[in-house]
Amino acid sequence: MQTDFANFIEVNPKVMLGKPVIRGTRITVELILEKLANGESFEEILHEHPRLKKEHIHAALAFAAGSLRGELLISTPEVA
Repeated sequence: MQTDFANFIEVNPKVMLGKPVIRGTRITVELILEKLANGESFEEILHEHPRLKKEHIHAALAFAAGSLRGELLISTPEVA
């Protein structure tokens, strides 16, 4: 399953200091990855963060993989 993370991830310097977050939340990709690395299941993460969906977790993983490949194609809003 390939996830188009750009639909779910945003980078905005005004939100969480510009860290990649799940669009419309303050939940960082970093937090999701840390939880997975610590052995938490998708179900545990979804229970702890009711605004998240399984697609968001897949998007966080796809974003991380794209980052490592050097394929970051996330648009950021212009800051005045």
